[in-house]
Amino acid sequence: MRISTVTMFESGLTSMNSQQGKLMHVEQQLASGRRVVNPSDDPQAASRAVGVSQSMAVSQQYADARITAGNALAQEESVLNSVSDGIASAKTLIIQASSDTLSDADRASVAASLKGIYENLLGLANTTNGNGNYLFGGYKDDAPPFVKESGGVAYKGDLGVREQQVDSSRKMPVGDSGKAIFESVHSGAGYVATAKNDASGNNGNVTFTGPTRVDAAAAGYGDEYEISFSDDKHYTVINKTTNSTVIGPGEEYKAGESLEFGGISITLEGTPAATDTITMAKAEDRSVFSTLENAIKALDTSAETPADKAARRNTMSTVSRELDNSLDNVLTVRASVGARLNELDVLDSVGGNRSLNYESTLSDLVDLDYGRAITDYKIRQIGLQAAQKVFTEIQGMSLFDRL
Repeated sequence: MRISTVTMFESGLTSMNSQQGKLMHVEQQLASGRRVVNPSDDPQAASRAVGVSQSMAVSQQYADARITAGNALAQEESVLNSVSDGIASAKTLIIQASSDTLSDADRASVAASLKGIYENLLGLANTTNGNGNYLFGGYKDDAPPFVKESGGVAYKGDLGVREQQVDSSRKMPVGDSGKAIFESVHSGAGYVATAKNDASGNNGNVTFTGPTRVDAAAAGYGDEYEISFSDDKHYTVINKTTNSTVIGPGEEYKAGESLEFGGISITLEGTPAATDTITMAKAEDRSVFSTLENAIKALDTSAETPADKAARRNTMSTVSRELDNSLDNVLTVRASVGARLNELDVLDSVGGNRSLNYESTLSDLVDLDYGRAITDYKIRQIGLQAAQKVFTEIQGMSLFDRL
């Protein structure tokens, strides 16, 4: 059989091109560090790698979301720390102002300090985040949530709480409503007592300490009570919730004696007058700003008569209890923020392990075994050199060399 020169050249060229292509493929693998450079290299592995890569991208999105959520919660925790410090400082000043040894000038100085705390708390309540949005305005975060009005500070935000998807099965609140922080009390708050606060006020100089919880399981605990005096020696305790008499009527009053009813206890001092009343009820939502406003107003008002001084002491006692409730509420919210930050740490740990598993799976599917690849490279290199040598030898063969 005769083989033409053209056929020999084409056969040699085809062999060299094939060996060159195989060598270049190994070079691509070595350069990229991947065994599967093209889907045709291993269709099944390439298909699985696409799914794993998508899962890795989703996991990274959740990781980025956790960073954003963590930054927001860390800022809120810092602000709440300052708020709790401010309320604690106000409570210290209220205790100081309750002393009868202070002069009007001393109380004015305390009132000035309370005004500073008041303005500081208002500024903290209107804190903005890095994007200029108000931290405690809920979904309405484009305007200050707390605004001064003629009747005091009013909340203009909403009750919504922004949430962020931080994992496949966890949508986490990344903030809290300003109303829940500054205008609420926690569910376990106790009783708050108030002296008659209408235009006439109490005429006597009776003051109270407490009330304190004695037995939360007692019948009537949680109801509203009123102590009313018929004169300076007799009183009656009425359950206003059930409209029933608890003590009395006409029970003899003894200054300094603790009264117990409905699972609570309260101690009265001083001399009452007819029609004087003291009301006790479970703590209701009260703005920390209105509490401070009442304290400042009481301290800025001169008290000349024993009744005025008693009214001021009662106001300080009520304000002190309300500040306690406000502080407890802020600390409760702050604890919730801390718990969410801890949860983010746990989710980060779980997400990190998940990402490592994805990377390991992806590596098993497409990453290159360098030892094997180098061996293949040497083999392909030798194959190409052999093809080139053969082509050189064949193209030099000619019948004219035999003549």
